[in-house]
Amino acid sequence: MGQVGSASRTLEVRRLGSIPYADALAMQRALVEERRAGSVGDLLLLVEHPHVLTLGVRGDGGRGHILATAEALAARGIDVRETGRGGDITYHGPGQIVGYPIIDLKPDRCDVHRYVRDLEEVLIRTAAGCGVVAERVEGLTGVWVGREKLAAIGVRIGRWITSHGFALNVTTELDYFNLIVPCGIADRGVTSLARLLGRPVDRREVEDRIVTHFCDVFGRTVS
Repeated sequence: MGQVGSASRTLEVRRLGSIPYADALAMQRALVEERRAGSVGDLLLLVEHPHVLTLGVRGDGGRGHILATAEALAARGIDVRETGRGGDITYHGPGQIVGYPIIDLKPDRCDVHRYVRDLEEVLIRTAAGCGVVAERVEGLTGVWVGREKLAAIGVRIGRWITSHGFALNVTTELDYFNLIVPCGIADRGVTSLARLLGRPVDRREVEDRIVTHFCDVFGRTVS
């Protein structure tokens, strides 16, 4: 295939449904290499994972923030996985939209801080479209409503190609977060769109909002 450059400013969205975390990790690694080679353009993967705890790259990755025993996790069918992304430990599971942008930040967006803030902006706008006022918290990553985290962000950027990304709690069973100290922050909670709105939330509708706002913030059009 010929080179697919960032000048085209298009975004391919792949809605992959529920896939194991390990499969998504392998897929991202392969797509990063394809993006670097120019054989694919910019991508946004939207997935859901079976119950899993994922570790970051700092220190012990967040293992010290797991509150349940290995036996208790196994009994509930919860995997623990290394990731290679930034951040601390988090939980992924049914009812959560996990987004993995595989995009080239060159030539005009080579700024890690800006990239994370832009992902937050996408999710803040998505929440607003659903009727929820979310915001940033100074010194913390992610999207918050009061003292509760609505969306977590943990990214990896290699030679300005992105991977990993964000996890937005839509109809997530929040009790699973009690198994850990989410993102290593002990004095704050976790919430979801469904809990905040007090009603069921349509996943596809939220995914559509994410795609719209991702394109707006990053200056892309869906291919």
